[in-house]
Amino acid sequence: METLASAMRRENRRFKAPSSSASSASAGAGVASGRVPLVMAFLSCLAWLYVAGRLWQDAQTRAILSGLLEKNSGNLPKVLSVEDKLRNLGCKEIGRKIVEAEMDLTKAKSEGYLWGNRTAAVDSEKKQQLLAVIGVYTGFGSRLKRNVFRGSWMPRGDALKKLEEKGVVIRFVIGRSANRGDSLDRNIDDENRRTKDFLILESHEEAAEELPSKAKFFFSAAVEAWDAEFYVKVEDNINLDLAGLIEMLEGRRGNQGLYMGCMKSGVVVSEEGQQWFEPEWWKFGDSKTYFRHASGSLFILSNNLARYININSASLQSYAHDDISVGSWMMGVNATYVDDDRLCCGSSRQEKVCSNA
Repeated sequence: METLASAMRRENRRFKAPSSSASSASAGAGVASGRVPLVMAFLSCLAWLYVAGRLWQDAQTRAILSGLLEKNSGNLPKVLSVEDKLRNLGCKEIGRKIVEAEMDLTKAKSEGYLWGNRTAAVDSEKKQQLLAVIGVYTGFGSRLKRNVFRGSWMPRGDALKKLEEKGVVIRFVIGRSANRGDSLDRNIDDENRRTKDFLILESHEEAAEELPSKAKFFFSAAVEAWDAEFYVKVEDNINLDLAGLIEMLEGRRGNQGLYMGCMKSGVVVSEEGQQWFEPEWWKFGDSKTYFRHASGSLFILSNNLARYININSASLQSYAHDDISVGSWMMGVNATYVDDDRLCCGSSRQEKVCSNA
C-alpha cells in the first residue's frame, strides 16, 4: 500500500516538470527579445551611413558647381542690356538691315520713287550697266515659236552670251503652272537647262487673264536681276530687228523717265462676254475711251520707271489688259512719252524695228 510519503513525493515530481519547461521557454523568449534591438541598431547604422554619404556627395557636387559659376561669372555681365540680349539672339544684324531698308525707303519716297534711286541696283562702279533687258513673253504651248525665234532674230548658245557681254540680255518670260511641279513646269525647266534663255517668274501663275500681273512680275524680276538702261517687253508673235532696236536704244542712253512704244487709244468695251471686256469700264468716264498708252506688242521703259513698278507693285491698280495697266501706271509719274512709229509692229513703214510674226 502506498504510503502518504510516497504519494507526496509523486505529486511533487509532477509539479516540478512543468515548472522546468516553463523556465526553459521563458529563457528562450528572453534571448529572442534581446536580438531585436541589435538588428534595429545595425539597420539604423546602415541608414545613417547612406544618408551621410548622399549628403557628402551633394555637398561635393555643389562645391564643383559653385566653383564653375565663380570661374565663369567674370565673362558675363551681371545685368544683360537690351542690346546684349539682341546680340545673343542674333537680332542686332537684322535690326541694322531693317534700319537701312527704312532709310532707303525714306530716300526713295523723297525722290518720288524715281530719280536717282539705285538702292536695289548693282553698283555701277563695280559692274558696267547693261543697255537693255529684252523680255519675250511666252507660254507653255509656245515651244515651236521659241524654236523659230532662236533660229531667226534671237541668238542662242555662245552667241547669246556674247550679246550679253555687249550689254543686251534676252530672255523668254514665263510664270509657273497653276499645278506647281506638273509636266508643264518640268518641261520648261528641262528646256531652260538646255538653252539657258528663260526668266522664270516663280511667284506668277501663267494664265491669259493674269497678263497685267505678269507685267509687274517681269519688270520687278528684271530690275532685280540686271541693272540696265532700258527694259523691253515683247510678245511672242513679234519678230524683232535686233540691230535696229539696239541702235534706237543707244541713241537714248542717259535719258530717264522714258516710256516708249507705238502710242494708241481705243474704245473701252463695257459689255461682259465680248472680246477685250474691261470690268473697270466705269472708271474711264462717259466717253468710254482709253487714255494714251503704248501698244502691248512692244514697249520700252527706262530704268527708273521699271524700278518704280518694282517698288510699288503691291499698290498699283491693274486692269483687264497689260498695256492698259502699264499705261495707267505711267500716267501717275513724270514719264516722257515717246511715240515712235518704228515700234508700230503692224505698220507698213520700212524702217520699223519689229513686225508681226
